[in-house]
Amino acid sequence: MERSLQDRRRRRRRADESTSQLPFWVGPAIALVLVLIVQALVVKLYAVPSGSMEQTLEAGDRILVERIVPSPHDRGDVIVFEATPEWGSLGPVTNVVDGALRVIGTVTGLGPGAPYSLVKRVIGLPGEEVACCDAEGRVTVDGEPLDEPYVFEDPAFEPGTLDCTTEQRSLRCFGPVAVPEGEFLVLGDHRSASSDSVVSCRGAPEGADCARFVPEEQVVGLAFARVWPLTRIGAVD
Repeated sequence: MERSLQDRRRRRRRADESTSQLPFWVGPAIALVLVLIVQALVVKLYAVPSGSMEQTLEAGDRILVERIVPSPHDRGDVIVFEATPEWGSLGPVTNVVDGALRVIGTVTGLGPGAPYSLVKRVIGLPGEEVACCDAEGRVTVDGEPLDEPYVFEDPAFEPGTLDCTTEQRSLRCFGPVAVPEGEFLVLGDHRSASSDSVVSCRGAPEGADCARFVPEEQVVGLAFARVWPLTRIGAVD
């Protein structure tokens, strides 16, 4: 019994000595791997890059993005997506510091990373037709007007004076736009300051081929919570 106890103590001592001899970087490396796994599969922290989603999201807000079910299910969902070339890019890495900052941003979500990602609200689902505006200046989907209480600073629209039928067309007007299968039409809540799916269509002639869409496979996930700054913590509506 005493020998068995001594043997266990020796084995424990050897294990402790072995652990203490691990390189100093092993602990941080394990933590980094765990962070990468969580952000790749479960929840990703994301920094809002602009004011295009005001006042729902402000530039610099940190939001959590659910990755378990990456495809949006409902109109009105706020999504983060990896931008295809037609949406722009961060540009090439200019120096070592820029490259390091992008790596940090990718891993932590605390700044610009690779790939280039944007956040917008889903308005048009695959196969639907989206247009603006009806007689009251509202966006329509398959002819039905939307109730959008989240919209901030929409372009000016005055029935009979500045609408979609007057000589000077309202910049609120676009479409109708047919959403392709497997893709989504997205708009920013700050409608007058959002480079979104229809930014090139606003005020353009009816039927112009000007819209851009978000392929389903480019969707990172659903934004569901603001976690920074502390004064803005809460759910993303």
